[in-house]
Amino acid sequence: MTRRAVWLVEAGLLIILSIPFIVLPLGFSMKVGELLGLLLFYAWGSRRKIAIENMRNSLLSRAIVVSEPVEKIIKDSFKNFGRSLIEIIKIYYGFGKKIIDSVNFEGVEHFNHAQSKGKGILLLTGHCGNWELLAIMASVRTSPISIVARPVNNPYINKIVEGARKKYGNTVIYKQGALKSIITTLRDNGCVGILMDQAVIPDEGYVIDFLGRGAWTTKMLALIARKTGAAVVPAFIHRTDNGHRVTVYPEVALSESNEKETALREDMKKFSGFIEDYIREHPSEWLWIHRRWKRVNEDR
Repeated sequence: MTRRAVWLVEAGLLIILSIPFIVLPLGFSMKVGELLGLLLFYAWGSRRKIAIENMRNSLLSRAIVVSEPVEKIIKDSFKNFGRSLIEIIKIYYGFGKKIIDSVNFEGVEHFNHAQSKGKGILLLTGHCGNWELLAIMASVRTSPISIVARPVNNPYINKIVEGARKKYGNTVIYKQGALKSIITTLRDNGCVGILMDQAVIPDEGYVIDFLGRGAWTTKMLALIARKTGAAVVPAFIHRTDNGHRVTVYPEVALSESNEKETALREDMKKFSGFIEDYIREHPSEWLWIHRRWKRVNEDR
């Protein structure tokens, strides 16, 4: 079977399997999403192992303190991923009104204040909660944003994902050659959403402390903020008993250091600190399955 045929089969299966969630009640769909997350937890052994190891190392470094067993928190993280997937499927097919209406959006005044400066907004976030819903809610409650993302390897599935991301007016900027589009958007006083909690190659960042250990971290956000004057505004989403809560924080002040590398590192550490705080408060809602601390020993 050719690669294209495999891609078509994968995309077809995704569409077929997602159709039942169009008509199922939201509450029941969320329970199915939890079961899907549990299935991934038990079936995706390599990522389960990475997630558990990541959390245990963070506990050993005393960067976080938790009151539940590590395996339960990681299991809940997979369940959150499953629920998030179902929510995005419903939104993609136009059945997401109840999900959107359930979101409590706090701090819109911080977004508006930053936008009033006229130099654009860099929306800082991470793979926290239902981060895809966060981008949609930013569009619904403020103004459309451009999302910086890597394309899915399967181009047909990528089209589906892109369609969900564009559902409420957002656009997608793919990382390959993204800088020009980002700067153009900011110069038009637009908003660009960047997730900065994944490891990058050494040319793209610096090693800074993240949850008690060194991790390669992107310098793109800090570089662009300094080049354009755009406001860096943190925003995060987490689950509540009745839905979700989005919190938008005030603009982050950049380092006043006159030494470029020092200033960038200080900015990056400050930005990353918002993600660390989120993880400490909602440990089961971060994407622990990513190899966040890879390449540090050999490339540092």
